[in-house]
Amino acid sequence: MSEQQPESNGPDDLGESPDAFDRIVAEESDRDPDLAVIEAGSRTLRAHGGAPQTDQVPARPADPEVDKALREVEEELASRWGETKLEPSVSRIAALMDVLGEPQRAYPSIHITGTNGKTSTARMIEALLNAFELRTGRYTSPHVQSVTERISLDGAPISAERFVETYHDVKPYVEMVDAAEEYRLSFFEVLTGMAYAAFADAPVDVAVVEVGMGGSWDATNVIDGTVAVITPISLDHTDRLGSTPGEIAQEKGGVIKQDATVILAQQPVDAAQVLLKKAVEVDATVAREGMEFGVVSREVAVGGQMLTLRGVGGEYDGIFLPLHGAHMARNAAVALAAVEAFFGIGGQQARVLDADTVRRAFASATSPGRMEVVRRSPTVVLDAAHNPAGAQVTAEAVTEAFGFSRLIGVVAASDGKDVKGVFEAFEPILAEVVVTENTSHRAMSADELAAIAVEVFGPDRVQVEPRLDDALEAAITLAEEEAEYGGAGVLVTGSVITVGEARLLLKRG
Repeated sequence: MSEQQPESNGPDDLGESPDAFDRIVAEESDRDPDLAVIEAGSRTLRAHGGAPQTDQVPARPADPEVDKALREVEEELASRWGETKLEPSVSRIAALMDVLGEPQRAYPSIHITGTNGKTSTARMIEALLNAFELRTGRYTSPHVQSVTERISLDGAPISAERFVETYHDVKPYVEMVDAAEEYRLSFFEVLTGMAYAAFADAPVDVAVVEVGMGGSWDATNVIDGTVAVITPISLDHTDRLGSTPGEIAQEKGGVIKQDATVILAQQPVDAAQVLLKKAVEVDATVAREGMEFGVVSREVAVGGQMLTLRGVGGEYDGIFLPLHGAHMARNAAVALAAVEAFFGIGGQQARVLDADTVRRAFASATSPGRMEVVRRSPTVVLDAAHNPAGAQVTAEAVTEAFGFSRLIGVVAASDGKDVKGVFEAFEPILAEVVVTENTSHRAMSADELAAIAVEVFGPDRVQVEPRLDDALEAAITLAEEEAEYGGAGVLVTGSVITVGEARLLLKRG
């Protein structure tokens, strides 16, 4: 690392006292939502196209015996409570950690919560740490195509063989806890235990851990993250977390531990107040986007954007980020500040990280399913926006990054989401929308979705195709009509599950 002096105040003044709360006037900067998906069925998409792109989304194991073993583990995990059924407590995961010998204490952790942008930020943090030659474990959720993606070592998902082995290693201890507790461990709790055990076994130098939902009672919250990252908070999962950003922040603030460093993305004012008060209560140090760190400048570039970022130690220019949108630039600033904090930059250390290493790390960043181009002629973009806040930043990013003369939307959503708000965010950029369904048991019916779409787009701009493969083919046909071929595009969005299934149908796996 270089020993350059920073150009801004050091992190001695990163903390914030209660009487200065009224100085925090943070605008909400909503981010892309997290990516989730179930594995799609074996449909055949008739609208072929697009060159394969290398990424970190594994296919099914090629070895039949390994594939069989993985499917057996997946079936056993699926027999447990799913991720949408919760009992707000960490008692079961704490009991599992106890019988496993507290593996989560074997390494320092960076803990990430928020509403939107968690997985993208986690991936960038991981890329930075790897570039500085640290061995990392990353735990994110849900997955794009394979459950093995949730547990990564050194920047890559663990192999199917290692996933199966880890499951069988912890299974006897899981069964011990199941027998002693009122409720069995859930799907997410078992996976969390597997991740923490795999990281200790590796062993890793640092774990990058994304919460599943909330914070205080999330299964991941048995770690003591030396760095807590709070991405922007907006309304989602309101039935479980609260009806205002401030109420949601009460729950998410549970990841802020005694004497930790908090990297705080821009927040609605009520959420910022809650989080800053929590930091004061536990004597945590706070660095705030837009004050102690942030995006200095950004320019659209071929395949992404060029950035100048300000960390808590100083400025870093000439950063190429191969991801689209202002929200991704802000995610990068949050990730940079988190890694600086992990290395102790701020406080007593007035320096910056090696700039060339930072540039190399960001240039390698990936985020599958987020503003991801999966084919050309016409261009098909996947983005996992599933709430109005995410849809708004996606619409802005599409407008900025692509010069579409005609853009068609393919939208499938889950029940209980603010679908009308999502449609309203996309209406200005979509010529027409094809509504459809994904294979999730929570999918909103195409007819119900169409009724809402008609309210926003009018009947002449809405087409219904119940099957996702048919919807993709119809959208590609519509995109090519009445537009120059090179200026046509398709945006697949509305649900994280929809994006993942479309990715499989378009031969991304």
